[in-house]
Amino acid sequence: MRSFGMRNLLSRVNRKTKKRFRNCTSLTKELSRLVEQQEEVTDEGFSIKSSAPSHTHGVQPLGNLYLNPSSTNSRDTGLGNLHTLSDELLLDILGFLDSTSLGVLATVSKSFYVFTNHEPLWRNLVLENLLGGFHYKGSWKSTYVAASFPSFDTSTIALGGFKVRDFYSDYLFQSWLCANLEMKPEWLERDNVVRKRGISIQEFVLNFEEPNKPVLLEGCIDNWGALRNWDRDYLVRLCGDVRFSVGPVEMKLRDYFGYSDQVREERPLYLFDPKFAEKVPKLGDEYEVPVYFREDLFGVLGNERPDYRWIIIGPAGSGSSFHVDPNSTSAWNAVIKGSKKWVLFPPDVIPPGVHPSPDGAEVASPVSIIEWFMNFYGATKDWKKKPIECICKAGEVIFVPSGWWHLVINLEESIAITQNYVSRRNLLSVLDFLKRPNASTLVSGTRDRVNLHDNFKNAIEASFPGEIDELTRKEEERKIQQRKLSFWDSVTDANVGAFKFSF
Repeated sequence: MRSFGMRNLLSRVNRKTKKRFRNCTSLTKELSRLVEQQEEVTDEGFSIKSSAPSHTHGVQPLGNLYLNPSSTNSRDTGLGNLHTLSDELLLDILGFLDSTSLGVLATVSKSFYVFTNHEPLWRNLVLENLLGGFHYKGSWKSTYVAASFPSFDTSTIALGGFKVRDFYSDYLFQSWLCANLEMKPEWLERDNVVRKRGISIQEFVLNFEEPNKPVLLEGCIDNWGALRNWDRDYLVRLCGDVRFSVGPVEMKLRDYFGYSDQVREERPLYLFDPKFAEKVPKLGDEYEVPVYFREDLFGVLGNERPDYRWIIIGPAGSGSSFHVDPNSTSAWNAVIKGSKKWVLFPPDVIPPGVHPSPDGAEVASPVSIIEWFMNFYGATKDWKKKPIECICKAGEVIFVPSGWWHLVINLEESIAITQNYVSRRNLLSVLDFLKRPNASTLVSGTRDRVNLHDNFKNAIEASFPGEIDELTRKEEERKIQQRKLSFWDSVTDANVGAFKFSF
């Protein structure tokens, strides 16, 4: 039984590994010089952060081996018969080991030393075993050792460890590269979102919410206390020992800021808490929903509504990879401190490098946000349907329409508030989403996934009698009108006002 399970694991992981390896190889050949000259800018315009440490253990990209054919990859000689496994598969297997086993295996060879000291392995051990009760010590391994063996002097654990000569690995090198790359200027140049200030609710509904188009709104949160007050010192003082959701664990704000000041990793932990206002009511009092988003029909469910609002805090490089907001809701996101780069694709355009499953329950995408920019962003330049992009700064709010794919990366330490909501404009799509055959696997943010559709529909009908029927009637009329327009568009030349015939 164990053998069968392992075979399935190897097969499943290996398929994923091949795709990641191809993406690594295409770039690391061109970036190999960055190992020796970290601040050098390549022909492709990539540059390394000035604060970046040299690569752990001296790992080099595989492209360096191709350029030095007389060299032998010590990665392979140190792994013995296991050298045929891909790096990702080997690390997935090592992920089953505990800390003691990793420590023992590190003494077998220089190759195993490099692999068993891979930071994500120790990050998982910290998050799974310490449950947020840790103080970050500059590396995940030091953090684990300090928490597990308080008397041990963690200063003896060198962050880079000793260097291994002639060790080549695209996978390990790209993990370091993605953690330390600066955002390229060309990734930040495109700004094609519509920006509006002081528009009426009617204009917002007519021009953006009904046609389901993004817009960046300026000046609509100028009266927020949060905009004036929310800096580190204020939040740490206000929140005290309250713990907030950070990935799979809960942390105090002071501990999270201590982590974010030191961390240099591919996927920084992101503070993303849906219960912040219940935990610290003052946080909820210091902001109010912008006037454009105050119709939120999920409110008819009271305390049974799905999670809908979050405080978001993260260092530069943290963020959210491509996703569609839960339960077919629309959303708004207000930046209080810092700035965020947004990339959005309409519902009918799947972003390059993103592979949703047929039922929408899972999405395969690059490991990190920077990896997506490195490998896929350039392709969007030639697309007819280019993404909507912008940098959202403090005091600005972006409207994210229902069903739009979006990626967000913090360009600096940022604090934001976001809420998902249901209005009359997307009520029918939310109800359709909630009654899908596999809704129980798609619905999120609620304890009762199975009955959410019926409970929500019944509550709407009780609070707004006849509203669903009226919206359904209007939607049918709209579809009929679209079909009529589509027919006349097909036989009329709009440019000259004459008929055209196609047979």
